[in-house]
Parts: sequence; structure tokens; C-alpha cells
Amino acid sequence: MRKAKPKKRILLPDPKYKDILVTKFVNDLMVSGKKSIAYGIFYDALDIVESRTKKIESSAIDIWKKSLNNITPAVEVKSKHSRKRSGRSMAEKLATEIVAAYNSEGGAFKKKEDTHRMAEANKAFAHFRF
Repeated sequence: MRKAKPKKRILLPDPKYKDILVTKFVNDLMVSGKKSIAYGIFYDALDIVESRTKKIESSAIDIWKKSLNNITPAVEVKSKHSRKRSGRSMAEKLATEIVAAYNSEGGAFKKKEDTHRMAEANKAFAHFRF
């Protein structure tokens, strides 16, 4: 057993948008410790989102935050739907999933809806003891 709890690491905000939520997202996007590549993918994806949604007056980071709120369930679920999408690069796949989540559609949004539907269905049996 440990003698003391490990110290909580403080996340620094990302260099471009100065947002800690972006840093958390990039840490989840990162594979094999390649943080600079993950930041590049994320920033390229937001550039693609901005070019695809010129009609909308919001900035790309606001669209990303709204899409993240649309797909965030009340309970923790890890979703890998942007990696499964077809596309040329990871930035294009991520941008497509961000735009789909902003419009309340796509794989991640469907997963959230299915999770909440199952939770509602199982809530009726919560009083039973097994």
C-alpha cells in the first residue's frame, strides 16, 4: 500500500485557445505519448470545421464545445467514433464527427442516446436486489 496519495497533476491550458478543456481532449486523443501530433490533429480539425461552417457565426472552438456538450452523457462513456469514421486523415475524421455532434447526429450522439435510453429502461428494475 502507498504511504501517501499521489499529488494531483495540474493541467496547463493549450497554447492556442488557452483552454484546459482542449488540453483534456487532446490528452484523450493522444496515442503513444505524441502530444504535439495530437495538438496538430485537433487544430487542423478545428480549421476544417471553421471552413465547413462559415454560415454559422460561432467560432470553431464554440462549435466544438457545443458539440462536446451534445455528446457528453450524464455517466462516463468512452467513445471512439471519430477514429472509426472513413476519411483521409484523422483531422478530417474528427472534424466530421464534431460537425455531426454539433447538429445532434453522428455515432457519438447515437451512443449517448442509446446509453440514456438503456438507463431509463433499467431504472424500473433498480429496486430489485440480485
